[in-house]
Amino acid sequence: MRDNHKTGKEGRNAKDSDKPINKEMFIAEAIDAHPEIIPMMMERGIHCIGCGASAFETLEQGFMGHGIPDDEIDRIVEDMNSYIEKNSDRKN
Repeated sequence: MRDNHKTGKEGRNAKDSDKPINKEMFIAEAIDAHPEIIPMMMERGIHCIGCGASAFETLEQGFMGHGIPDDEIDRIVEDMNSYIEKNSDRKN
């Protein structure tokens, strides 16, 4: 039986791109919904994008695993959501 996990643009649901990022989201879920956050993650040394754990590890777990404290995780998530909101021309 095939895995139901959505990957790539063809698997994206229009509603997914409307969901804000939160630290409880699986890394793969956040990237599937908002691939524009990939450079932001890479700049912070978070290269979980291609990691097999991204399908079952949350953003918080991934960031903490790279030594980022919880208050910084909250700030990063806020930055991601601000970036998505400012740069999303898909909504209109």
